[in-house]
Amino acid sequence: MTGHWRRRSQAERDAITVETGYALCSAAFAAAVVFGAVAGPALLFDLPGTAERLLLRAGTVLAPVLFVARAVSVLLRFRTADQPSQPGRTSPDS
Repeated sequence: MTGHWRRRSQAERDAITVETGYALCSAAFAAAVVFGAVAGPALLFDLPGTAERLLLRAGTVLAPVLFVARAVSVLLRFRTADQPSQPGRTSPDS
């Protein structure tokens, strides 16, 4: 390594922690909502066997896919977001 690494400030570490927590919580919420919307009718109503299995499988497949997509999109957006030039100040165009 050539020494391009610098230590992150406490504020930067806190921002990363908060953003990671937000990404995981919002992804879990979105996945739960999608699972409930897709597989919920199969769990609440007496449906024919094929329809019940199809809805449960669809919910089981869609929920983790949405979880990963949401978490990755939030974290990538955070990584590429323009940060203020000086700590504690907003950028001029905000």
